[in-house]
Amino acid sequence: MGYRQQVRAPQDYGRRQERSGRERAKARAAKKKHRSSRRQVLEEKHVLTLEEAVERTLSSLRILGNQKFALPPFYEHFNRWLDNLSSILTEFELNPTVNVDEQFVKERSQILSNVRLQLEEVRRTEASQEQMVRNLSENRNLLERIEKEHAAKAKEVEERKNREVNRLSRNVESLREELDKIAKIKTGIFRAVSKKEKAQKEADATQKLNSAQRNLESTMQSFTKEQEQLQDEYERRKQQTLRQIQNQQKRIETQESDRSLENRQAACESLANAVKTLLQRRNKIFDTKNEKIIEK
Repeated sequence: MGYRQQVRAPQDYGRRQERSGRERAKARAAKKKHRSSRRQVLEEKHVLTLEEAVERTLSSLRILGNQKFALPPFYEHFNRWLDNLSSILTEFELNPTVNVDEQFVKERSQILSNVRLQLEEVRRTEASQEQMVRNLSENRNLLERIEKEHAAKAKEVEERKNREVNRLSRNVESLREELDKIAKIKTGIFRAVSKKEKAQKEADATQKLNSAQRNLESTMQSFTKEQEQLQDEYERRKQQTLRQIQNQQKRIETQESDRSLENRQAACESLANAVKTLLQRRNKIFDTKNEKIIEK
């Protein structure tokens, strides 16, 4: 006889089998519960009556149409708003009690297309406004630079003017003193200077003094003209920048509110009317005051 070796199962084999069985049971129970919950949700959706579906849709459209976006940039909210609008319509159309027709689908598609185009136009306008805000900030910085540059140039010209005028004024004063000294010189036969020599010296000193005075006056006029030109250029640049700032401020102020609200309200009202005309085609009327469907 041959000898057959008996293979023994590990000691924890039974425990693993038992644990595995419990886990499979839990998984089956969880799946069953999930299917039950999903079926319950579907059943809840399916029990939604036509009246309830219409009331919920019109109420949601009214709320969404009146939704306001508090802070700019407003266009950042547009995609989310459009997604919510599409979800409301999808839920309405998928309800088996509604049974939308081709005309409703066509009207709904046209309204959605229109509001998307309108919001895209508003988005471009708001993006342009953001650029205007940046331009406004740049012009304000430019105005500040113009002020500083003018102050620095005006100071530099004034300092040059003072140095040159003071130098020329001292020269004039020196020549005037020299002329006074010549005038006090006594002349005569027994004097070192004759009348003729004194007269010549006086003429030469007077000529130098007059030339120095003319040079002083010409220099002062030159600096005055330079200062006037500097001031004119400053005023020109300043006024041009101020006009740009004022125009940009006015344009920004007129666009600080949410310009999409009117378009969004109109779209939701049009969709609500499309829902109501759908009911009319099904020989039903929606009583807006009491918010319920009335058979014709």
